[in-house]
Amino acid sequence: MLMLHLLPSSGIHNQTCQSIPPERSSITNTLSMPSRWLHMYDDFITKNAHQVSQIESTLRSLTYIIPGRFRDAEIASESIHSGVQLLSLYHDTLLRRALTLSKLPPPALSRTPLPHSRYTRFWTLKSALYRRVAYVLQIVNYVELLCEMAAKRRGERTRWHVVILLEAAKALCKLLLLRITKSRPLVSPMLPEREPIPDEPAADEDEDPDLSALEEDDDNDEARRSNGSRGRQNGNTSPSPLLGPNGEWTMPRTGMALPSLPAPGDTSGYLLGRVLTADDIKPAANLVNRLQGPAHAAEILHILAPLVFAVALAHSRDRRKAWAPWLLGVGVELAARQLRDRGLRTTPLEREEWARRGWAMGWWAMRGAFYENVTKGMVEGVRRRMPGLLSGILEDYEYLWENYYFSTSP
Repeated sequence: MLMLHLLPSSGIHNQTCQSIPPERSSITNTLSMPSRWLHMYDDFITKNAHQVSQIESTLRSLTYIIPGRFRDAEIASESIHSGVQLLSLYHDTLLRRALTLSKLPPPALSRTPLPHSRYTRFWTLKSALYRRVAYVLQIVNYVELLCEMAAKRRGERTRWHVVILLEAAKALCKLLLLRITKSRPLVSPMLPEREPIPDEPAADEDEDPDLSALEEDDDNDEARRSNGSRGRQNGNTSPSPLLGPNGEWTMPRTGMALPSLPAPGDTSGYLLGRVLTADDIKPAANLVNRLQGPAHAAEILHILAPLVFAVALAHSRDRRKAWAPWLLGVGVELAARQLRDRGLRTTPLEREEWARRGWAMGWWAMRGAFYENVTKGMVEGVRRRMPGLLSGILEDYEYLWENYYFSTSP
């Protein structure tokens, strides 16, 4: 009876084993390998943020010396630059996610996040649409010049169609962001910048942290007493093992660090550096004021100025020396600055953004008819007076400024 009872189960087991071929398990393992590699890569990036930044900087430096070195060098250089920028954007996403999921307590008396980081992080976490649109806008900014180079190989007509399409996509994204933020001026960049991840304090899981901290305090007290007595006997003093290189005190149980005390003559500056201002405690959404009336129209004109210039340049007969497209683009930009409500109380983040836009106006000197009729002669004069190596590099970039629209885009 026992054998009769076991025979059916053995048959079912044999049928099950026969129904799963070994090729299927190997295929499953092969398909799961990319996900495992990606997980390992993400873990490596999270734990080595400083080294990754150095590698990215090294790769970016290659793009400064490649132009003009061989045939199609500008496409190779821009491909490397766009690839590094997109990879850096992915790294920023990984590090931001790891910082959000980190369970470390905030360090005492740590520096207050910059207004730009607070503002962009607020909208990134609050609105999924803002996050997606900001990512799309950032990606377009990274690949626009590469797309123009590829389109130029198919003819000037295709090139200008691509330029207008990219400028229209950027304007649409900016208008959507303006609507999502409830008519607040746009800041650049739209996404929060990279922040380092604090190191987690090492702790023994098998021991009680409170008990181990007390034991460590007793040991440190004994060590300090013995070191102090030995130092007094020898005529010198030895630093505490819990003191950092800059004099900060590291708490043994939590791992948090207290800053060192100031010099006797710098007490006021020390205290003023740790005073919270009104912008440090106000809600993140209020770091940028809402626009109304002419100020709202000025922001829309600022968004549409590059698109107006690109359309006018595409329909111009002489794109190099015609002044009409350049005057139209600069006129729209200047009108946007004049319509801005100067009586509106601006915040530090707004003043920083408007100062950046003011410096970006200088790129109009490298575009259109102004560059061809004015700036080009000045650049050639400077190039003749420079040494051979620097003159060659400037000549290579001069080729980009003359032949590609997005090479001088702010």
